[in-house]
Amino acid sequence: MTQLSIVILNWNGKNYLQNFLPTVIEHSNNAEIVIADNASTDDSISFLKENYPQLRIIENNQNGGFAKGYNDALKLIESEFYLLLNSDIEVTPNWLAPMLAAMNDPKIGGCQPKVLSFARRDEFEHAGASGGYLDKNYFPFCRGRIIDKFEKDIGQYNENAEVFWATGAAFLVRSELYHQLNGFDEDFFAHMEEIDLCWRAKKMGYAFMVTPASVVYHVGGGTLSYLSPFKAYLNFRNSLYMIVKNHPSWLAPKLFYRLVLDGIAGARFLFLGEFRLFRAVFRAHLSMYKRLSSLLAKRKNIKLTVKNPNSVGLYDGSIIWARYFKKITKFSELNQRLFRH
Repeated sequence: MTQLSIVILNWNGKNYLQNFLPTVIEHSNNAEIVIADNASTDDSISFLKENYPQLRIIENNQNGGFAKGYNDALKLIESEFYLLLNSDIEVTPNWLAPMLAAMNDPKIGGCQPKVLSFARRDEFEHAGASGGYLDKNYFPFCRGRIIDKFEKDIGQYNENAEVFWATGAAFLVRSELYHQLNGFDEDFFAHMEEIDLCWRAKKMGYAFMVTPASVVYHVGGGTLSYLSPFKAYLNFRNSLYMIVKNHPSWLAPKLFYRLVLDGIAGARFLFLGEFRLFRAVFRAHLSMYKRLSSLLAKRKNIKLTVKNPNSVGLYDGSIIWARYFKKITKFSELNQRLFRH
C-alpha cells in the first residue's frame, strides 16, 4: 500500500493544472499524485494525458461537487494517507514532511499546512489560514482570519496547534478514518464538508492539527467566487446541516438561535439591496426544513459513534460579537480563556 496519495479534484481547471501541478510534482517526493476529474467539459483530461502521462487520472462520471467527487475517487485509491489538495494551490519545498510527522501520533486524524494568499503572499488566506475553529454558535474562523479580516503573517501563528477543523483546501487525513466515517456528506455538495467530517471524527476522540512549518499559497475562489450567491447559499445551508447533525445537546434552542442570527444577516442583505444574497439565506433555510428528517436520522447515527469526544478548538464565545461589536480583527485579541483545551 502507498503511504501517501495526493488527490487533486479538478473541474474545468486546466489553467490551474498548468500553473500549479508542476510544483506539486517537484515538491512531493515519492507520493502518488492522482487527478480526480469531476466530468470536466474543458480539455483538462487531454492536457493531462498529453503532458503528464505518468499521473493516474480518475474520471468521475458526473460533477457531484467536492464531497461526492472525492468520495467516488477515494474509493478507488489504496493509501495510508490521503492529501486532498485544491487545484489552485501552489506548494512549497518540504511542505509534506511536517504534516506527515504530525501523523505519527495515532490520535491525530488529520492536519493542514499554513495557508497563505497567492495574490497577497504575506497574508493569510480565507480557507483555513493557520487552523480552523468554531464559536459557540458554530460559526467558523481561523488563526489569522476573523470572519472577513485577514492578518499579515509575521510568524505569530507558527507553532503547531490542535484545532477544531482542518481545511479541505489542503487536508491530510488517515484513509482508514475517512472511510470509517463514510467520507464527506454528499448532501453538502461543497463547503463545510471538511468541518463536518472533522467534527464527526472528534466525537470519536480524534484530534486535528495545523503544522505551519508546511506552507502553501491558495488562489481561493477558483471554482466558485467568494461573492457568488450560490456560495453563500451553500455556506448558510451547510452550516445548518452541520448543526442539526452534530450539536451534542438539546438541538431546538441552538438551532432557533442560529435561525435568528441568519435572519438578521438576511435582513442586512435586504437593506443593502443584495437581493440575491437575501434569497440565498432564505433558500438555505427552506432546504434545511426540507431535509430535516434525514438530517435527524444522521444525527441519531452519529450519536452511536460518540466515544471520548474531543472538544478542543471550540470557542465558548461569539465570533460575531467579537468581530462586529468589539471590533476584534486578530485571533490573538480573542479571550484565550474561552478556548477549550
